[in-house]
Amino acid sequence: MPDDRKRLPIIPCISHARRAVLIAFHKPYDVLSQFTKELPEHRTLADYGLPKDVYPIGRLDRDSEGLLLLSDEKPLVDRLLNPRHEHPRTYCVQVEGIPDESQMQTLQNGTLQIQGHRVARAVATVLHEEPVFAPRHPPIRFRAAIPTSWIQLTLTEGKNRQVRRMTAAVGLPTLRLVRVAIGALQLHDLPPGTWKHLSAEDRKLLGV
Repeated sequence: MPDDRKRLPIIPCISHARRAVLIAFHKPYDVLSQFTKELPEHRTLADYGLPKDVYPIGRLDRDSEGLLLLSDEKPLVDRLLNPRHEHPRTYCVQVEGIPDESQMQTLQNGTLQIQGHRVARAVATVLHEEPVFAPRHPPIRFRAAIPTSWIQLTLTEGKNRQVRRMTAAVGLPTLRLVRVAIGALQLHDLPPGTWKHLSAEDRKLLGV
């Protein structure tokens, strides 16, 4: 017998789920890693046209520069920041003085104590060529009698002002600090104060 039942058209199912957002931002000097001001004169992330509903994953101090991630994906906070995952973050640091072998060993061998906390092992190298960054405004202080140098530090933990406290503890005060990588994702030539959406390939570099 013929099937007289009315056949309904097949309508494809369209997902309206919002795509997760992950952004790389080059935080300039003198900008807070948050969207709200603490004082009227503060500059914040709200000044840079970032999308709604994103928040920073971790932070950079007001006087630090470089790569900052923002997202609306809350699970990324644990994946990228919890020390148990040992997710590396790399900094170029301009310091007062010329590092010697002993200072560099102390920075990386896991014996350094800061405010009662024993810092995790790190990777520390002297940069024999000065890295190329946009000029900082205002520029760093120079003292004619004291030379400066650049080192690179890769950490797997991120205590408050940790890099600055580490270099100060070994007698190498930090003058300028730029985060240049998170995992294998590099800052490269992203200009200060600008941001970009990260691609699937970028996510692979982050390991997320």
